[in-house]
Amino acid sequence: MKKSDFYFDLPYELIAQDPLEDRSSSRLLLLNKVTGETEHKYFRDIVDFLDPGDCLVLNDTKVIPARLIGVREDTGAGVEVLLLKRKENDIWETLVKPGKKARPGMRLVFGNGLLKAEVLDIVEEGNRLIKFEYDGIFEEVLDALGEMPLPPYITHKLEDKSRYQTVYAKYEGSAAAPTAGLHFTGELLEKIEKKGVDIAYVTLHVGLGTFRPVKADNILEHHMHSEYYYVPAGSADKINKAKESGHRVICVGTTSCRTIESAADENGKLHECNDNTSIFIYPGYQFRVTDALITNFHLPESTLVMLVSALAGREQVLHAYEEAIQEKYRFFSFGDAMFITDNFTKIR
Repeated sequence: MKKSDFYFDLPYELIAQDPLEDRSSSRLLLLNKVTGETEHKYFRDIVDFLDPGDCLVLNDTKVIPARLIGVREDTGAGVEVLLLKRKENDIWETLVKPGKKARPGMRLVFGNGLLKAEVLDIVEEGNRLIKFEYDGIFEEVLDALGEMPLPPYITHKLEDKSRYQTVYAKYEGSAAAPTAGLHFTGELLEKIEKKGVDIAYVTLHVGLGTFRPVKADNILEHHMHSEYYYVPAGSADKINKAKESGHRVICVGTTSCRTIESAADENGKLHECNDNTSIFIYPGYQFRVTDALITNFHLPESTLVMLVSALAGREQVLHAYEEAIQEKYRFFSFGDAMFITDNFTKIR
């Protein structure tokens, strides 16, 4: 299977640069994964397409302000550090720009000395292990100095950091938001629960590996980076209950999907667990747990559009994307959403 099989032409003006003032007013494209049929709604209408007994799986990870702008201690040259994964205490795996000169022993300064760091080692993909030095609590220093690590296709700084967090974000550790969840408001979640839909929270700390471009022409040669996940016992029970009673497990976002597919045993059962996953889902994959998916519109040739194609079929997904482009849907992190399920016209 080739990377080019997942290409589509996206007009630049459809890349959303800002979140909508009302999260739930995004548009929603419904895609029947069996027939390819589509409908157009607004995200707040999602409650109409959920049934009592369904289980909605949400990723409650919280994005940290992981982008640090500083200088080299020896030359004063500018440097940018992106925190990817905490390895131990104050040692982080990072992405450093410019990277070629970031050799072990190089020292960095941020915020006029509020935060200092030293490059310890060069690891996989050219990432750097960095040890930070500071007074006080690291998270407080980071909150004061760090910026939200927005994707490169968003061309300006986000004024309100909270708009790159879901309303249910809880556990800090992500370098990027689980963006399908950005459409939910507290009020909408309340309506969903009142309808009798179970909500199960899982945690997957999103790393940049999810968004790295696929470079190999043969997608089977692509290597996914590992990301930490945790499934609580209560959430596992809710998901198992939905499956056993014949209701749907609906993942909000590819990260929630990757979490429960990684955590499920060979019988599709979930138990409390935590681990690291580098699961790569592409067409041909047999889903163990996931029945339906709420997701944003993804980049051409990305692992994310491959995952969506595994659930709904490559041709049907690309056709739905063409329709979304014709209808001027907003794409990527701050864009509109899709709900991929089956028989949605019967769900009211």
